Amino acid sequence: MSNSPVLSVQPLGFPWETADPFLFCAYHDDAYPQGNGAMGPAAPLDGRAIGQDFSRKDGWSMYHGDSVPGFPAHPHRGFETVTVVRKGLIDHSDSLGARARFGQGDAQWLTAGQGVVHAEMFPLLDDNAPNPLELFQIWLNLPKANKMAQPHFTMFWGQDIPRLVATDSAGRKTVVSTVAGQLAGAGAPLPPPPDSWAARPEADVAIWTLRMEPGAQWTLPAAAGEGTQRTLYFFKGATATVGGQQLMGPVAIALRADVAVDLVNGAEVAEFLLLQGKPIAEPVVQYGPFVMNTQAEIAQTMQDYRRTQFGGWPWQDSAPVHGADAARFAEHPGGKREAPAST
Repeated sequence: MSNSPVLSVQPLGFPWETADPFLFCAYHDDAYPQGNGAMGPAAPLDGRAIGQDFSRKDGWSMYHGDSVPGFPAHPHRGFETVTVVRKGLIDHSDSLGARARFGQGDAQWLTAGQGVVHAEMFPLLDDNAPNPLELFQIWLNLPKANKMAQPHFTMFWGQDIPRLVATDSAGRKTVVSTVAGQLAGAGAPLPPPPDSWAARPEADVAIWTLRMEPGAQWTLPAAAGEGTQRTLYFFKGATATVGGQQLMGPVAIALRADVAVDLVNGAEVAEFLLLQGKPIAEPVVQYGPFVMNTQAEIAQTMQDYRRTQFGGWPWQDSAPVHGADAARFAEHPGGKREAPAST
């Protein structure tokens, strides 16, 4: 099928493989049990490697948390994290002095730039029912010119993320949520952080989620930019036809970006994540949470972190959680507070 828009199909592992300008995509889908009154799981932790639990035992992991699941304080430099939470809540705290509780469709965009330390904990607030958590964390690279930019903290509340609801000729719906990138019919895109690769129109960055009803049909429009790379992650659902090729999920589908692609869902609800962008096309040298262009820059980063701790940690412990009140909020560096508008 030489004229097929499908370039390759790969099974999904953990984390998901990505193409330049993206570095990494972790998909977390944890079936946490009811809470224990202290925002941890009301379940024994025996048999888990606490501090390094990626076991998915009983359908969930503690990750690097010891009593509350999540990721206690850890540093980043040289890229951005885009965290899209579909179910559950994240408690964020960082070395800029920002903190937030977000989830239920919200997205957080953090430019690490020259360096930031943050914690991302998963508080289990419901003591009487399960606490499901579902999220993507996407690492978007920064070009050399912006790797040492000032860190920047941005919140996108779920109700503000532009959406397209497309109905096909049979009345079946496809809903496309656009965290980044322009999609006709979805409304004006939200502005990415100022030093992001996504802030450059020519970079053609898009981060979209798609939900297709059974049997729904929708055409993914061609990308705007020349040289754009595009990957469609089919992560929930049974079967779908993509560009005329029938596929069984879960798979990562590399697509030609310069042509429109017809999507036809099978008999179950299907969900997709689209990541696209023009490659930065610079050397990538990664050491854990640091992503630079040369080995010497990595060595300098490690030296800087040992010396400065990227500004230090202003919170009382390494894994802060923000209380039993489930209300979402964000406190920015300097103290400005925001919350989603009540609906």
